[in-house]
Amino acid sequence: MVTFKAEIERFAEMGEKTGWTYIFVPFEIANAIKADCRKSYRVRGMLDQVNIAGLALVPMGSGDFIIALNQLLRKKLKKDKGGIVSLMLEEDPDFKILMPDDLEVCLSDEPQWLEGFLKLPKSHQNWYINWLNSAKTEATRTKRLVRIVNAMDKNWDFGTMMRDGKARKE
Repeated sequence: MVTFKAEIERFAEMGEKTGWTYIFVPFEIANAIKADCRKSYRVRGMLDQVNIAGLALVPMGSGDFIIALNQLLRKKLKKDKGGIVSLMLEEDPDFKILMPDDLEVCLSDEPQWLEGFLKLPKSHQNWYINWLNSAKTEATRTKRLVRIVNAMDKNWDFGTMMRDGKARKE
């Protein structure tokens, strides 16, 4: 387990990460958690007194990483930008995001939909699954299932599907 302290920061202008609240994890620390890794991976441990599992370390280039902190986690920490957090982290090799049954059933209607989904990189599959699982109502979940099936029918990645949704709202 690697222990260190870090300040909570927020991106002003950083492309798709604009507005993200995060903790910067320098190369030396990231390398101590998982040696010679340049891709995103999951960690578990503690942020202050809050247990975490399955939190992603996202690469930022030159070996440095960040940990994005969503609003719920910041509330648990009772800290925001500028706050200092004590971290105890290790790799979380057991973390897996499983395909929800309703998504599998929908994608199984046409073999090419499920096949297309499973051909996506695991991280891209996870974007779809996390987005689906974050729906707060059954109606929203159903709409998202329809959008995912439509995206698989058109061989779209997650970003293309999301951009299509924004274009329709305008």
